[in-house]
Amino acid sequence: MKISLVMPIFNERHTLRQSVTKVLAVPLAIELLCVDDGSTDGSREILAELQREHSQIRTLLQPNNCGKGAALRRGIQAATGDFVVIQDADLEYDPNEYSALLEPLLQNRADVVYGSRFLGGGLIVSCISGTPWVIHF
Repeated sequence: MKISLVMPIFNERHTLRQSVTKVLAVPLAIELLCVDDGSTDGSREILAELQREHSQIRTLLQPNNCGKGAALRRGIQAATGDFVVIQDADLEYDPNEYSALLEPLLQNRADVVYGSRFLGGGLIVSCISGTPWVIHF
C-alpha cells in the first residue's frame, strides 16, 4: 500500500523542512507531492534541496500563486498511491495521525475519511461508493 501525501506550499520556508521530516518519519510507504504555489520566500529552493535528499519527494511548481485549491488539484492529479492524504506544510495537522485515519479505509468501512481538529480528535467517515478515497485532516 502506498500513500500519496499532497502538501500545498506557499511561503512556508520556516516550517517546510520540519514538516517534510515529520511526514517522511511516518512508517508507511509514502509518495510526498510538494506543490509549491508560487512561493517567493525561498521555499522553492528548500524544496529542491529536500527533493535531492529524499527519493520519496516529487516537487510540482505552480507558475504563480493560484490558491490552495489549485495546488491540491494538481497534487491529487499527480498522485499514484492507493490513498491520498492532504498535509499542510505548516504542521497544523500531525502526521502521526495517518494510521488512525487510514484504518476505516483499510477495513473497508469507508470510502472517505475526514479528520477534524474541531471534533477533539474525532473522525468523520463518509461512505460514498465509487468515489476516489481522499483523506483530509
